[in-house]
Amino acid sequence: MIEVKINRKSFAYDIHSLIKAFYPEQEVNVREKEIFTEETSLKMSVEIGEEEIEFALYRDQALQKKSRVCVENPDRKLVKNQLKQLIYKTISQYEGRSLPWGTLTGIRPVKIPMSMLEQGKSNVEIADYMRSTYLCSNEKTALAISIANKEREVLKNLDYKDGYSLYVGIPFCPSICLYCSFSSSPLKRWEKQVDTYLWALFSELRFLGRAYEKKKLNTIYVGGGTPTTLTAEQLDRLLCVLEECFDYQNLQELTVEAGRPDSVTLEKFQVLKAHGVTRVSVNPQTMNQETLDLIGRQHTVEQTREAFYMAREAGFDNINMDLIVGLPGEEQPKVRHTLEELRLLGPDSITVHSLAVKRAARLKLFQDQYRELGLTNSQEIMDLAYRSCVEQGLYPYYLYRQKNMAGNFENVGYAKVDKAGIYNILIMEEKQTILAAGAGAASKFVLCPDHIERVENVKDVAQYISRIEEMIERKRNFLETLQ
Repeated sequence: MIEVKINRKSFAYDIHSLIKAFYPEQEVNVREKEIFTEETSLKMSVEIGEEEIEFALYRDQALQKKSRVCVENPDRKLVKNQLKQLIYKTISQYEGRSLPWGTLTGIRPVKIPMSMLEQGKSNVEIADYMRSTYLCSNEKTALAISIANKEREVLKNLDYKDGYSLYVGIPFCPSICLYCSFSSSPLKRWEKQVDTYLWALFSELRFLGRAYEKKKLNTIYVGGGTPTTLTAEQLDRLLCVLEECFDYQNLQELTVEAGRPDSVTLEKFQVLKAHGVTRVSVNPQTMNQETLDLIGRQHTVEQTREAFYMAREAGFDNINMDLIVGLPGEEQPKVRHTLEELRLLGPDSITVHSLAVKRAARLKLFQDQYRELGLTNSQEIMDLAYRSCVEQGLYPYYLYRQKNMAGNFENVGYAKVDKAGIYNILIMEEKQTILAAGAGAASKFVLCPDHIERVENVKDVAQYISRIEEMIERKRNFLETLQ
């Protein structure tokens, strides 16, 4: 454990996030005006004054480094940037290593260059700002700026004021993966109540369709969980309800996640295609069978290939495949094998996720039993994924980060020309209202660029079913406050 003593509680989150980025496997305890305990070997203290900021680092009670900086401006944002720069430089010098994203710890780093582009700033000006203010590496600065420019191009024809998007949550999976912390439930436990869940979901969708009937629906994303755990008949009913409740006149994208290869059939893909679904995601995560067995995917590499070919046979020309780098035991040779296998398939987009070990995941709860296998990620692996995608004609189009990511890297979506996932960009850039229906779904109402309100549904499936009227009323009451 690392103990951090601070004198300004309002900066505790920023301090914790940055130190955790350097020491992801350590518990970081940030306290205000606490006395250090003797048990902890690594200790830090932060003193933020009106004229000076001081940061000190101790090892086994002995002072290792102490740094100070004069406060240039009392504005809180500027003080925060100075504070994080001081901590970053001190720890970086002490440990002899840097972080690829510098002091940036938030999940949406592309929002910075996107905002600056909208202000008329040049790429060079943005790069200088990101390197000097956040100490970002040249590589990550270039990546963020290139993606911001791509996102602007993809979103240029969207109506932010009167347009909106829709997320539909199907919280069932064939099994729960080792790393998963989403609102997912094993299908075997709930299969007798799936129709009851759909009844509740349809009630919420009908309300949302009426509430937003005068707005323009731009994208729909059916996610989960694994939507294709539904039967072909259930998928057909769901898509029929969507068509009945929402006007598709301005719809640019309809995505359905077919994420688990063991959940799909040709008939299901044909149902999706018949209803005008434009994009599907078939997610192997890895093409190494021993890793699939370890993480609880319960499907084979061959089933992944079969699922992809079924989607092609059904007529889909926009197929995404998700990968995770940093899985237990997956070093460069195994990642390279997965990328080569995907090259042979030729998907239209690939999303490369850096493993993020969340508190609720089994991988976190039982991490000691997997640590000896290694949760490895590196810049070399990220570069390998980048080169492989670009060589296939897939270029970065969106990016986001999560807490506790292996190697403190990022998730990047790569796509062919005109195959970028519009919804993926919208959920990250928060420029358009996204209505969300289903257990664990959170609607995000964009009231103005700097004002976003969330209205969340309960996560538990049984609670969602029994409290569906409450979920609907919660949204109705919020929408009434906007009138």
